[in-house]
Amino acid sequence: MNFFSYTRRNEKYCLISLFPLHRPSYFFILNPDMKIKLVLENGTIFTGESFGAHGVTTGEVVFNTSLTGYQEILTDPSYAGQIVTMTYPLIGNYGINSEDMESVKPQVAGLVVKEYSEYPSNFRSTESLGSWLERHNIIGIQGIDTRMLTKIIRSSGAMRGIISTEDQTDEQLLERVKQSPQMAGLDLATRVTTKEQYSWDAVDTTPFALAPSVTPPKKRLNVVVYDYGVKQNILRRLTSYGCSLTVLPASYPAEKVLEMKPNGIFLSNGPGDPAAVTYAIENIKQLIGKKPIFGICLGHQLLCHALGGKTFKLKFGHRGANHPVKNLKTGAIEITSQNHGFAVNPDSLDPHIVEMTHINLNDGTNEGFRHRTLPIFSVQYHPEASPGPHDSDYLFKQFMEMMKK
Repeated sequence: MNFFSYTRRNEKYCLISLFPLHRPSYFFILNPDMKIKLVLENGTIFTGESFGAHGVTTGEVVFNTSLTGYQEILTDPSYAGQIVTMTYPLIGNYGINSEDMESVKPQVAGLVVKEYSEYPSNFRSTESLGSWLERHNIIGIQGIDTRMLTKIIRSSGAMRGIISTEDQTDEQLLERVKQSPQMAGLDLATRVTTKEQYSWDAVDTTPFALAPSVTPPKKRLNVVVYDYGVKQNILRRLTSYGCSLTVLPASYPAEKVLEMKPNGIFLSNGPGDPAAVTYAIENIKQLIGKKPIFGICLGHQLLCHALGGKTFKLKFGHRGANHPVKNLKTGAIEITSQNHGFAVNPDSLDPHIVEMTHINLNDGTNEGFRHRTLPIFSVQYHPEASPGPHDSDYLFKQFMEMMKK
């Protein structure tokens, strides 16, 4: 059995849940005086056990429904400024390896899990999740009821929170939460973007690499990548389709991009509020009509703003590897990997200029659009699928065909 303890304001509760009969039974008892807590801005306080680093961290508390892929999630720059809750109950069981990194380090503000697996078992594992988090100064909390936390976020919306191993009162922690920045209006692209321009030609050479759906061209196409928090697997997918990449800082001037004479321009994923990344929006405006453009996630939202549209903050966002999306052009249903807290308002875009191409089947929000006359398109979800299904990999082929024309 498993004992779970949490506190809301000055009220203390203890919940008991039974594991399925086919699992070994064991006791996991939480000390009510333990010095690690997760405090939400609505006053809910969870008490658990610490793993990873010690200290204090604040961020927007969100949940991800992926069953696997925690390493890719934790290293995705789109999660900068966020405390990620994994809804799958056992995390860390296959450890950490060098091949599944989406950036050079974990990007999350903190990690919340039901049960942390201290002893990983996997032929690729080189390190436990806890030691890796500790080495990178990321705080983790385990042993709380993540189902309850997820329901709170679904009902009340994503909210600010704090994880602390320090000896502070509940009132002090709650005050620190309320003093932390709101996600709305926050430009985080400047925090995660590359500081210097660099080239990328590496492809995925592991035995698990997905082959491109078409034969790459003999002469590689030159693509400029605006890095708002780009995932490395996006770069790998572009190179596997025959692109030679130049990755640029988020604020790199548009006129200098055009001087490079690229075959196409890619707008990457990234964290924060797209409306706050005004310098990127202005640069994209200058590039529209000059070169083929493909945007993903934050790049999709920034392109919307550059075309005169608006975005809005979702109640709790879309984060997981199992979101159904309908392709309005073909009628096909794609199971997609997603990570975003903002969405495009399709009514804000001129229907004579922009055509909606994809919608989310869970809530009807926009998942993609294209320009009616110019070689420009974007999607809200992640076709590079790391982690996630490969249903949407065809979009990289679509970008290649657009540049060849």
